[in-house]
Amino acid sequence: MNSRKKQKKGKKLKNKLKKKKSAYLGNLFLYLLVLLTIPLFGESAIKGLQSGISWVDEKVFNRTIKNIEVEKINQNIILTTDDSKINFQRSLEQKKIAKAKDTDALEKIIEDSIKDEKKIKALVAEDTKNVNNLSDVESDKNITYMQILQKPNDLELNLKYARQQGKMGNYKQTIATLERLVILYPDNADLKFYLLSILVKADSPDKALGIIEEMKNLSDLSPEDLASIIEIETELKDRGEPKLWSFFADMGLGGLFNQNVNSVSKTRTKHSSGAVDDFNSAMFDNVYSGSMGFTAIRSIGESSSMMANLSGTSSRQDVDTTDNFESLGFTLAYDTSIGKHLISPYAMVSKTSYETDATNRGLILGFGNYYTINDSHALNYSYSYADSKNNQNSGHLTADDTDTISQSVSIGYDFTLNEIISASAGLGYGDSNAKEDTNDYENYDLDLRVNFALPFAYISIGNLTSMVDYSLIDSSLNPNLLRSDLTNTSDIMITKAIGDFLPIIDPNKDFFITLSYEKVISESNILNYDYVGESFSIGFNKAVQFNK
Repeated sequence: MNSRKKQKKGKKLKNKLKKKKSAYLGNLFLYLLVLLTIPLFGESAIKGLQSGISWVDEKVFNRTIKNIEVEKINQNIILTTDDSKINFQRSLEQKKIAKAKDTDALEKIIEDSIKDEKKIKALVAEDTKNVNNLSDVESDKNITYMQILQKPNDLELNLKYARQQGKMGNYKQTIATLERLVILYPDNADLKFYLLSILVKADSPDKALGIIEEMKNLSDLSPEDLASIIEIETELKDRGEPKLWSFFADMGLGGLFNQNVNSVSKTRTKHSSGAVDDFNSAMFDNVYSGSMGFTAIRSIGESSSMMANLSGTSSRQDVDTTDNFESLGFTLAYDTSIGKHLISPYAMVSKTSYETDATNRGLILGFGNYYTINDSHALNYSYSYADSKNNQNSGHLTADDTDTISQSVSIGYDFTLNEIISASAGLGYGDSNAKEDTNDYENYDLDLRVNFALPFAYISIGNLTSMVDYSLIDSSLNPNLLRSDLTNTSDIMITKAIGDFLPIIDPNKDFFITLSYEKVISESNILNYDYVGESFSIGFNKAVQFNK
């Protein structure tokens, strides 16, 4: 009889797992369908939002949105973190920074050879026969693509639109507009100089060399301008073909000084099978870690890239051993730009070997989209699917009870006030399903952050509020209470390039030190999870590019 009961129970469990997996796959395809179709069919809604935000900028902030270069926003900052997805984004930024450095010399030549704005203004004045209207070229009112379609030959309107798109980093639209104007005004050297400067910024050497050949044939080209474009041509040819591959190494050391490493409750008591016991675990402990990663990035066309990252981390704890582990992770990601959308699907696999716990293997699949509305406003959303498995063996008989399949979605908004201050807000939802149902839960998150790119350091202040609701009562804790948690996590991080105060050690300013403080306040109806924790950390990070 007992064997039959066990067989029936086993069959029920298998059927339950099959149903769960089917539900997960169905949800996965649904989420991916939604995420893939939003960029295609949500353009009109986003344009409406863009118009509303432009109105807020003009009426509420009473300002013209300035062009904020990507390098200034990020301040070339590399933050120490154990999150593989952040490492992936950091590697992409390194690629962009490396590309930007290659074009610095060419941009300097162009800036020294022409006074772009004055020449364009003069050109507009000559063609419109109305010098008083020159101020309109600098107007902060947005020009829509529909206006350009209605007046494709309006020089003033098209120049304003080209400049507007260039400030937003949308070089494709800028180039397309200027190329059309060059066709209308084939003998105008100033327009071609303007187009050449944008082609250099957009890293389009072939098109740039083509424009240079056209400019050499202009009859009214001054000797100074001819010398300038020959110098630009030489620089472009010396650079040769753009590098298809970029290789980076990333090294980090860190120390975490925890004031409540075991999350001991405020009352130093805990629930256990309905009773209240003492909670006397150690509270103070230190954790030291080291990490190393290797990244390869392959450019695909002018707006896409593929990235592979291999990283390893080792962690050691002073007193306890729960944080003694070695982990190895591999990330494969694709990054592409479609219009104003930056789309980034990725996959990660990891293995973590704990000294006193079961080995964990994880798989994460994800998709993100970052949509730039203008210089000050951007939207982002993402979806991720994670499968975590623990190696059950004779030493860890219940390890697979916490095997988990989870899914999460998030949506965020980024706002840049000026070159110094930026902020972000995000909403998130997650659903986690474990083999042992008492570990199933749903979480709802609100994430707020403000950043200050100050001359002496980069400071980031954040606050995360999470509500966590569990699905079933865990009788091993309290048979009368269904667990529900409310946590609030506040943090502040200060990052500084060591080269700012020790240039001998870090002449390129790519060796960073990060200091951070974090406080967690957890309110729970289960005593075990009703606690306050504080921690301080220090991290050092160095990134090196091999094939500059």
